Amino acid sequence: MDAPSLIATAYLATLALLALYGLHRLWLVVRFRWDRGAKPDAACEADGLPAVTVQLPIYNERTVAARLIRAAGELDYPPERLEIQVLDDSTDETRAIADREVAALVRRGVDARVVRRPDRHGFKAGALDYGLRSAKGELICIFDADFMPRSGFLREVVARFDDPRVGMVQARWEHHNREDSALTRAQSILLDGHFVIEHKVRADNGLYFNFNGTAGVWRRETIADSGGWQHDTLTEDLDLSYRAQLRGWRFVYASLVTAPAEVPADIASFKSQQHRWAKGSVQVARKLLGPILRADVPLKVKLEALAHLTGNTGYPLVLLLALLLPLSVYVHERFAGWGHLVFFLLCTFSVVLFYETSQRALGRPGWSRLRDIPAAISLGIGMCVSQTRAVFEGLFRETGAFVRTPKRGDAPAKKRYRAALHGVPGIEIAFAAWFAWAIAMAVQRNLWGTLPFLVLFFSGFAWVGGLSLRDWVRAR
Repeated sequence: MDAPSLIATAYLATLALLALYGLHRLWLVVRFRWDRGAKPDAACEADGLPAVTVQLPIYNERTVAARLIRAAGELDYPPERLEIQVLDDSTDETRAIADREVAALVRRGVDARVVRRPDRHGFKAGALDYGLRSAKGELICIFDADFMPRSGFLREVVARFDDPRVGMVQARWEHHNREDSALTRAQSILLDGHFVIEHKVRADNGLYFNFNGTAGVWRRETIADSGGWQHDTLTEDLDLSYRAQLRGWRFVYASLVTAPAEVPADIASFKSQQHRWAKGSVQVARKLLGPILRADVPLKVKLEALAHLTGNTGYPLVLLLALLLPLSVYVHERFAGWGHLVFFLLCTFSVVLFYETSQRALGRPGWSRLRDIPAAISLGIGMCVSQTRAVFEGLFRETGAFVRTPKRGDAPAKKRYRAALHGVPGIEIAFAAWFAWAIAMAVQRNLWGTLPFLVLFFSGFAWVGGLSLRDWVRAR
C-alpha cells in the first residue's frame, strides 16, 4: 500500500470509529424527552422526614468555603433531623474560615461540626468515608466547595426516596458564572449536554447513570451495601455509582431540581478538572467493565455502560484525526465522496444536534446558541491533546493524586488559587499551525468544502493553546 492510500485508509477508519460515537449521540437525541413547563415534584412536609447528614468535603478552599457553609446552613429542613459535616482536609487559612463559619451555625442552633482526619489518605473518597463513620443521617447529601445549594434543595430531593430501593438521587447542575467569558459559556454547554440529555435519557430508559460527586443524596445503606467509598480511581463517584446499580439499587435523576455551581474560570483549572474526570473514568472502565458485561442485566444496560465508560477514548481518536485531516487535503481524490460525507456528518452534525437540543430544552435564545455551540465544539477539539494524555494515564499508570480544581469565588486576585499546567505549555499552538497550513493548501486546491472543518479545528487548537500559554506566562 502506497503512502497516499495508507493515509486515506487511516483517515477513513478514524472517521468511522468516531461516527460510532456520533450514532450514539443521535440515539440519545431521538430518545430525549423534556417538558419545559414541568415543575419539580412537591417537596416533603416535615412529618416523617428522614435524618440527613450534609457532607461538605473541602481542601484549601479559602475563596468559596464560607459561601458553601453558609448556604448549607440555610437549607430548609427540620433542624433536629439535619446534621452538617464540614470534612476539612485543608492546610491553609481555609481551616480558620471553616472553624469560624461552623461556630456561627452552631450559635444559631444548627447541628454542625468540622471533621478533620490525621492525614489525607484516599483524598475525597477517604474524607467521605471518614465522615460517614460518625454521621447521624439515614440519607447523605454531598456538596463540593463550588456549589451554592438553594434552601429548598433537600426537601425536593428527599421526596424521591419513597421507594426503599432508591439508593441515590442526583440533581442537575446549573452554572453560576456561565456568562463570565466565552470559556465559561462553552464549558456550560458541554456540561448541559451531559446533565440535560445523557442523564435524562439514561434515567428514563432504565439505564445506568452516575452520581456526579456533588448535588446528590445517597441512602446510607446503599453506600455500605455497595462496598463503600473506594479510592483506587480518581472518580470515586462514578465507581460507587456503577457498583451500587450492579447491586440492584435504583437511581433517580431529579432533572428539575437544580444546584448552582461555578465552572472553572481559566483554562489551567479546566484542564485539571477534565484530566481528573477523563483519567478516572478510564480507571473505572478498567475496574468495572468486566463485571458489568458479565452481570445478569439487560443488554441495553451493558451497551450504554460500555458507551459511557469508554466515551473519553474519543479524545485520542480526535487527536489522530487532527494529525490526519490536513494530510487528507492531498489525498482527497482517494475518497468515495458519499462515504466521506456520511462519516463527517455523523461526526459533526450529531455533535451540533446534541448540544443544540440541550440548549433548546433549557430555553436558551437562538442567538446565544449560535454563538456558544460552535465555541463548545471548538473547545472540545482543542482539549484533545491534554485529554489523550489523561486517557493513557488511566489505562497504564497508577491511580495518582486527586488534584482539586481551584475555585475563584468572589475573592480578589491575590487570594485565588492557580492550577498547575502539565505537559508542554501551549502545545496546541503547534496543531493550530498545522491546520493553518492545511487551510492554505485547501484554498490553493479549491477544496472549499473542507474549510469549515479545518477552521473549526484551527480555532479550537489556537484558542486552547493561546489560553494555556497565557496562563503559563502569568504563573511564572
